[in-house]
Amino acid sequence: MTRVALVTGAARAKGLGQAIAARLAADGCDILLHDRGAVEGDIAPAHGVGVADELATTAEAIRHATGRRVETVTGDLLEVDAITDIVAAADRHFGRLDILVNNAGVGYLFGPLTETDPAHLDAVLGVNLRAPMLLSGHAAKLMIRGGSGGRIVNIASQAAKSGFAFASAYTASKHGLLGFTRSAALELGEHGITVNAVCPNHVTTGLGAWQNEFMSTARGETLEEYMASMRARIPLGRTGLPEDTANAVSFLCSDQAAYVTGEAMNVSGGEEYH
Repeated sequence: MTRVALVTGAARAKGLGQAIAARLAADGCDILLHDRGAVEGDIAPAHGVGVADELATTAEAIRHATGRRVETVTGDLLEVDAITDIVAAADRHFGRLDILVNNAGVGYLFGPLTETDPAHLDAVLGVNLRAPMLLSGHAAKLMIRGGSGGRIVNIASQAAKSGFAFASAYTASKHGLLGFTRSAALELGEHGITVNAVCPNHVTTGLGAWQNEFMSTARGETLEEYMASMRARIPLGRTGLPEDTANAVSFLCSDQAAYVTGEAMNVSGGEEYH
């Protein structure tokens, strides 16, 4: 039986979600690709979310490269009904769900703690923490119904283990995501469903490039100075690539990781080691 994987936040070219979906398709999975589908002010800007055209382009590229079946679904992860509909789309298109990768995240509403905007805080916590919890609950029902277990992988961050100035809400949401990962692993283990997290350090995707510009300015450094100091902290001497995270997800979704659950795997070139 071909496994089916749902990957959220997967539309943008050279993004983590796209790399993860492409790798799982190469591993033989059929894919349901999700992204928000439309921009909306500063809550969902062009540098932060994937639009419908990008989603269609990514889906076609993965089909062409792998020959796998790839379907798409859009939805705002701040809306409870949209979350329900996203998982229902997996049932509608494929009749099953074996893998959920909670990749979508708000990593662009940064700023000083003293200037926290409650609407921005709600958006960060809503997409980064509440949505994975709700998506996982709905996905687990499909996995349990299928009777073959399943894999849930939460894309956390180095910020799930270490603090970062100007990213308090983001850091809090990712710390919370690890707590959820561990609790869900305990609850779903009896059904053969593993729940793990991957914690990448910085990856210069399109969003990552925006983060570099923001953080270097906030720190009073040139972009070159900021990037050099970042690389100097990493034992392997480079920032992460989307494929690094995709490889970790592939392993956690494979038979080789059948006895791995409740873990938070660092993919940081040695920068984060606890």
